[in-house]
Amino acid sequence: MKQIKNILMLGVLAAMGPAGMAQDSSEVSAQAAPDQRVQVAFRRLDKKDALGGVSFVDVAGQMKKNYMAYSLENMDAWAAGFNGNSLWGMGGYLLIIDGVPREATNVLPTEIDRITFMKGVNAVALYGSRAAKGVVYITTKRGSAGAQKVDIRVNAGMHVPKEYPEYLGSAEYMTLYNEARRNEGLAELYTPETIYNYASGKNPYRYPSVDYYSDQYLKKTFGRYDATAEITGGNDKARYYTNVGYITAGSLLNFGEAIRNDRVDRLNLRGNVDINLNEYISCNVDATAIFYTGKGVNTNYWQGAATLRPHRYTPLIPLDMIEPEDEASQIYVKNSNHIINGKYLLGGTQLDQTNPIAAIYAGGNNKYTSRQFQFNTGVNADLRNVLKGLSFRGAFAVDYNASYNLAFNNSYAVYAPAWNSYSGKDLVSNLTQYSQDASSGIQTVSNSWYRQTIWATGQFNYVNSFKGLHNVSAVLLVNGWQQKESAMYHATSNANLGLQLGYNYKQIYYIDLSSALVHSARLPEGKRQAVSPTVSLGWRLSNEPFLRGSRVVDDLRLTASAGILHTDLDITGYYLYQGVYTVLGSWYGWKDGSGIQATESRRGNNDEMSFPKREEVSIGLESSLLKGAVQVEANVFANRITGNIIQAGVLFPSYFTTGFPVSSFIPYVNYNNDQRVGFDFNARLHQKLGDVSWTLGVTGTYYRTKATQRAEVFQDAYQYREGKPIDGIWGLQSLGFFKDADDIKNSPAQTFGAVKPGDIKYRDQNGDGVIDLRDEVYLGRGGWFGAPFTLGVNLSAQWKNLSFLAIGIGRFGAYDLKNNSYFWVDGEDKYSIVVRDRWTPATAATAKYPRLTTFNSDNNFRASDFWLYSTNRFDLAKVQVSYNLSGVLRNKKFVKELGVYVSGFNLLTISGERKVLETNVGSAPQTRLFNLGVTASF
Repeated sequence: MKQIKNILMLGVLAAMGPAGMAQDSSEVSAQAAPDQRVQVAFRRLDKKDALGGVSFVDVAGQMKKNYMAYSLENMDAWAAGFNGNSLWGMGGYLLIIDGVPREATNVLPTEIDRITFMKGVNAVALYGSRAAKGVVYITTKRGSAGAQKVDIRVNAGMHVPKEYPEYLGSAEYMTLYNEARRNEGLAELYTPETIYNYASGKNPYRYPSVDYYSDQYLKKTFGRYDATAEITGGNDKARYYTNVGYITAGSLLNFGEAIRNDRVDRLNLRGNVDINLNEYISCNVDATAIFYTGKGVNTNYWQGAATLRPHRYTPLIPLDMIEPEDEASQIYVKNSNHIINGKYLLGGTQLDQTNPIAAIYAGGNNKYTSRQFQFNTGVNADLRNVLKGLSFRGAFAVDYNASYNLAFNNSYAVYAPAWNSYSGKDLVSNLTQYSQDASSGIQTVSNSWYRQTIWATGQFNYVNSFKGLHNVSAVLLVNGWQQKESAMYHATSNANLGLQLGYNYKQIYYIDLSSALVHSARLPEGKRQAVSPTVSLGWRLSNEPFLRGSRVVDDLRLTASAGILHTDLDITGYYLYQGVYTVLGSWYGWKDGSGIQATESRRGNNDEMSFPKREEVSIGLESSLLKGAVQVEANVFANRITGNIIQAGVLFPSYFTTGFPVSSFIPYVNYNNDQRVGFDFNARLHQKLGDVSWTLGVTGTYYRTKATQRAEVFQDAYQYREGKPIDGIWGLQSLGFFKDADDIKNSPAQTFGAVKPGDIKYRDQNGDGVIDLRDEVYLGRGGWFGAPFTLGVNLSAQWKNLSFLAIGIGRFGAYDLKNNSYFWVDGEDKYSIVVRDRWTPATAATAKYPRLTTFNSDNNFRASDFWLYSTNRFDLAKVQVSYNLSGVLRNKKFVKELGVYVSGFNLLTISGERKVLETNVGSAPQTRLFNLGVTASF
């Protein structure tokens, strides 16, 4: 740890003066024509030579007109094939920062140079097994030779909530709860007088109707601020880049401990140093430290707000409403440690001895602390004296991430008031105390966690050109990394050898052979290695005689890729291939009064378990037309994942399992197969109209999934998952509501509990006269790997010193269920406004919600198309207006550049279900962010 801090200080100190640095030709440090060279697997090359299945985003260039707060913010509007959740709908991709497996939150946009999205099998093969679902590669900024330059960026923003859940007040809740009881043949619980008193609002302490989303507890907005300093410079011997950033943000809670103890702070320090040791050897030393602190209160306020009914208790009891003659209550007041604002005691009941409002006032606070230290270094050797074009690079990294919680956990007393009225005046005649005020002053430590990542790679690179016609490249590498995490016995590991062979003739005809020899300890001996071969071909038609010199076509290339990747990504654990026996089995005995535990089998052996495989073919097109005015990139892909590992009883005879004692000899086997087909595209149009230069970009990603093989046995053909989307939502088909007792009598038998008029009626799919799980059918795609179709639109314009940017993102083709506590309301649940559309005999023709009940409603609240809704949406994700003020600087000796910008985030959602999509239940609300920023260069 001390060494890491010393390396970090080296980067920071280097920023204080032009210590000699240089550009090496390594993966992280290549400098030549940086705007044309892009990162691919283990090397950088000219963008025009990168084959298909790869997308690039110039983050450093974008930040001049597009301030971002998160490293992958709105990348689905810029990178074809990325939908925000996955690459080509594959699921969990491997994220890499400067070659090392890390997390997107480990780096901020101000630190990023470029991001590469590697989608195709040929693009990711060299990374081995853990990269089989794609790679997102983030390259951080490097220093450049020249005079020291300091860039400052400061932002001040304001978060504004989009939507809050809406719940009924006490009087309306009581009225409808009485109705729910009547529906079950029970007597009403609340009298008309009680309901009137709660509705009148005459004494909110005696008749509370707590609105947890009111300005009594929440602010209208909360702030976010950040500041970043970037320092870069160097000369032909060495160069350096330093980034120091700080972010702080508050919260909406506006009372008690939350006012001063509910916020987050993040400090990051980065130092990237590149050194030329001599003509042949160069190296880089990089270090990062991230200090994150989150202060909070000892309760989940938002969860309580979504579950606590408005009449349950009064949060605060006014002292001036307690009878002076009530000596016992006055003693409580005198002895209380928590007199709120000098005027209130904390309220509660026997059932609500802890509640979120009292906890925020008196329950103490906590602090989450995270410390991350990342160190990586590499050495590059030019071996041209051995063989022209030959070089070597070795790199090593160590990351430490540790976090823990500190908390002061206080207990506190709450009081339940007993009220009386004297001459029309309400007074508390008696208080009942629950729990005690106690503050130990002892800070507890909990949730201690750590993770360590060790990564190393070594590679020989060969790049040469013969007679300017035959361009050859090759990489031979060994790559490995391991992540250890607290409370996990086995580390997550990846180890592979890699070989890349590339050739192009006059940049017309291309071939790239990339393969890896992968290893996994999750498989049995003899099955732990496999070769993943891939090939990519390219043909640049624009360099052919029939297109060369075309006034329309600047560049046109077709690519095709194919390959097989072996992966252990979805193998959920180690030793699944081994049979498991337990000595803690069932008891048996040979005589009364004695017993012995049996040894029982839990699963069988499978020494033939092997890697699941990703098999893929893709075709790509890249073109530039009309002198760069129109640029188009597109890919079509089809892949299948075969041999996913499952433990399925239907594949084996029934005698492989026993009911009692419970025993199984069924092994894990390679069986399930999945298929994905789709396309992506990125089209950009650039024009200049008068003094206005504008660019319109449109990206899109579409994918379709299918379960092509499943181990399953259903009595009805329509229930087979095979042939259906992997992300399918299954449930019942509704037929409206039961109208009356005759309708129920003449309908199929119901197995999900007793039903009454107003309950949801379902279709009997198989005609067996029974509504049960056999009647569930495919309802729609859930979009678990991202929306089936993602559309990104970005429009930018420049007029003199004024620039404009707008980003829109559409997500289409997926569905979800309204199945949280806001919609599924029964028993003693809190009532949201959706119950206003409930079924009653009077509203039978127009009702949109089933009848209310105080019992469990298993029939109504289960997956069905009654609760299904489309998640189609189009979001105006960002609008930014920037102005370059550099022209007003008379003397640029100190401040060389100056700019200002205003931006809005998450401004508008267009959707038929906008309120559902924008409303968080049980968690903090979604927000819009309005931001003002200033940039300056010195």
